[in-house]
Amino acid sequence: MTLNDNNNYCVILAGGKGRRLWPCSRSSHPKQFIDFFGVGRTQLQQTFDRMAKIVPADHIYINTNEEYVDLVKEQLPEVSADRIMAEPIHRNTAPSMAWANHRISMLNPDACIINTPSDQAIFNEEAFRKNVLEGLAFVAANDRFLTMAVKPTRPEPGYGYIQMGDVVEEDIYAVQSFTEKPERDFAKIFVESGEFYWNTGIFLSNVKHLRECFCKILPPVLREYDKKYPEFSIETENAYMKETFSSYPNISVDFGVLDKPSNACMMKCDFGWADLGTWHSIYEAMQKSEDDNVVIDSDVFIEDCHNTVVKMPKGKLAVLNGLDGFIVAEKDNVLLVCKKEDSSALIRKYVNEIQMKKGDEYV
Repeated sequence: MTLNDNNNYCVILAGGKGRRLWPCSRSSHPKQFIDFFGVGRTQLQQTFDRMAKIVPADHIYINTNEEYVDLVKEQLPEVSADRIMAEPIHRNTAPSMAWANHRISMLNPDACIINTPSDQAIFNEEAFRKNVLEGLAFVAANDRFLTMAVKPTRPEPGYGYIQMGDVVEEDIYAVQSFTEKPERDFAKIFVESGEFYWNTGIFLSNVKHLRECFCKILPPVLREYDKKYPEFSIETENAYMKETFSSYPNISVDFGVLDKPSNACMMKCDFGWADLGTWHSIYEAMQKSEDDNVVIDSDVFIEDCHNTVVKMPKGKLAVLNGLDGFIVAEKDNVLLVCKKEDSSALIRKYVNEIQMKKGDEYV
């Protein structure tokens, strides 16, 4: 398979609010649009750059929310308006992927798609490119739903775990079972068994099979569109989806496809991966100091601190002493200091409570 294979497409999912990285990620400017690590490119831009080395750049679609369209256009001016899928309300990954799959299938019924989140770290890009091209070749030849999976390095309760089933072909296995965000004790059992891999949330399929998968789990929104408008156009599809997108349930592809008896497969990959969606996952993924601290693009004087992650705004100096296992993060009008363990649940609780008591300006 060549780099310029005209049947290969990519959908970057960039519509989330990013609240698990609050307060640095805000509803009006979430994490995918932030240069979080001070490298000169936002997470969305880095994902686009990575995928443009694998599929034609004009075959990359961005799925986002209406309120973020201007951010997408500003950060990716090379992406034309017809390749930006702007959802009127927040839903989950299954409706997002279903809409993008519909549009691409109307333009190329032989297309194969890789769907990827916009907030991941890939440490070996050449290995990633090789795995993606192998995966696209597999779904071009097989009506299977394929997820890219990596061997777990720790019992992380914040990830999804896929159990390997029977061998399909080299490095590709049937999905035996799927468990999303297990308790830490179960995650430890999964890791020790050697049968479970982390789900990266990177999914591949040909458009015909993916449409069949979504027909089983989603209301017939797009099927009704096809009946109403036998002649496809992007303008009518956009207008129709603006009116009907709320008919979709809030369901993820993970639960809708991987968690159901199906012909889903997993590919064993080894490209070095981390989900950058939570403070804990960022801490685990990044290089640490001698005291196991992680300082993210910040000016910090730190003493007698251990296992702590720090993210401060430019122009601020943080002086920290005596912290063990904490998150210290500041952005605009919010400073967060909390224990790192189980921080995702805590931050979700704080965001909800503060939004109710203090208003949207703090979230």
